[in-house]
Amino acid sequence: MAIDNRCGWIALAGEPSPHPRQRGRQACDWLIIGGGITGLAAAHTLAARFPGQRVILVERQRVAQGASARNSGFAVSHELPGANELLGSPGFAGYEVASRIGAAAGNEVRQRIAELGIACEYDDGGYHFAVHHPAHLQQIDALLHTLEAVGARASYVEGEALQQRLGSEFYQRAIHCSGGNALLQPASYVRGLAETLPQGVEVFEHSAVLDLRRAGQGWQARTDGGEITASRVLACVGAFLPRVGVHRSGTFALELSASITRPLSEAHWQGLFGERRWGVLSTLPGGATLRLLPGRRLLIRNTVEYRRRDLNISQLQARQRQHLQGLVKRFPGLVAQDLEYTWTGHLSATRSGEPCFAQIDEGLYAVAGCNGSGVARGTLWGRLLVEMACAEPSALLTDVLGQSRPGYLPPRPFFDIGAALRMAWETRRAALER
Repeated sequence: MAIDNRCGWIALAGEPSPHPRQRGRQACDWLIIGGGITGLAAAHTLAARFPGQRVILVERQRVAQGASARNSGFAVSHELPGANELLGSPGFAGYEVASRIGAAAGNEVRQRIAELGIACEYDDGGYHFAVHHPAHLQQIDALLHTLEAVGARASYVEGEALQQRLGSEFYQRAIHCSGGNALLQPASYVRGLAETLPQGVEVFEHSAVLDLRRAGQGWQARTDGGEITASRVLACVGAFLPRVGVHRSGTFALELSASITRPLSEAHWQGLFGERRWGVLSTLPGGATLRLLPGRRLLIRNTVEYRRRDLNISQLQARQRQHLQGLVKRFPGLVAQDLEYTWTGHLSATRSGEPCFAQIDEGLYAVAGCNGSGVARGTLWGRLLVEMACAEPSALLTDVLGQSRPGYLPPRPFFDIGAALRMAWETRRAALER
């Protein structure tokens, strides 16, 4: 079937209100580059703390329509611990710190939604870490004890009970994790952040920053429509920091693709799913992400690639076929015509799995490297980036700075070759879970 790379989340949420292009010369106290979750959260924070200061936010394309609107909508507070992070192991201390950050990030999302009145299908009932092959989820008791030790609520489900819960015989065992983990409609969430910005925040779309350089005590950003001088700059563009002159962040972009089905209204699907909603994450990086959405729509994401060029339409059609294969494994009877939306998006990744969160220069601050947890951590980072820029220390900011070790990236082409091979290996390793 024909596809046009239209994001299903954005289509279902509706288009956000448009903003003008940046033109001419302007000056401000704060310049935010990037109109996704982190940039918008930073804008809200600045407007609340400094109502008399001028804040400008610029976005290369449309505000609230980039990676922040194109993910799978998991607000991650508690990640599944690795074998070296289990309670009693040397890595548990680091996992405990990461969980403190994650819990604070999940709470930040809840607060933003409540305070701003954002309607985004928020559900704090948790989600599943589920597998088809039992070998991909072992040490169950140790995992449960570790999750509970950091404040999560976790339970083990297997066999028929799990299959009834998900409406599929594909998954054999799972850990359901709540106590902070949540699901939401990401495009509605980021659109809500954009459309509730105070009037003191000026937003410009289709305004790419072509050059960023020091100018006296501040910074000068040249856009494709003019220039902006600012006392301080917050760069919130994920893995695309090189576009604004930050070349050693240790981050890189991965390309993912996903599909959402039409509403499955037939009696068979009504009986299988009822009115439930749920989410499934794989325990392997190359495995599938799955969600049952309101209206009995299914979402699947089962590709992740390192690429130098974005997927074209014919390549995206091939990925759509992979989505359908993954869905049919789980829900026999689905056909190509059931897929209503297929699109691509980018994930900001680092070699270590930890973010780049840093002061790059005097008055220039940047964050990137969500590693798949951008809904929650991106919301928190927006606030903490402002706190760092204002030299307002806190225990939470200290935790984030302490974990900001993105890892060394070899020069190209060695990194390109290595990254492509690693992602291909992860995809093969997770073949049974795709």
